[in-house]
Amino acid sequence: MLYVKRDAHGNLLRVEQVPFEDMDGGIDAASPEALAWKAGQAAQSSLLQLRQSDLEMIRVLEDLIYALIDKGVLRITDLPEAAQAKLAGRSRARDALQGRQRLLDEEDGGLI
Repeated sequence: MLYVKRDAHGNLLRVEQVPFEDMDGGIDAASPEALAWKAGQAAQSSLLQLRQSDLEMIRVLEDLIYALIDKGVLRITDLPEAAQAKLAGRSRARDALQGRQRLLDEEDGGLI
């Protein structure tokens, strides 16, 4: 048995294995509706993993581009202007954050 909360149209909003406050009722764990909910939750979890991986891969690609530039394999001007602008923007943002981190570290060092 699974415990559920539904919206005004009868769609599942929340499904739990234990009773919870403001639940509407229950459904059989083997029902098509419960199985569809579980599949949807698995898909959402996979999508979240891919989004996190995308963010991590952006940094990997950025580091790769700069490594190729440092080795002379690639010039920044070889990239389309839009890519150059995005790399420059990210670089400025990262530099600004690192500068703030140094300020915070210096301030903390004076307190101890």
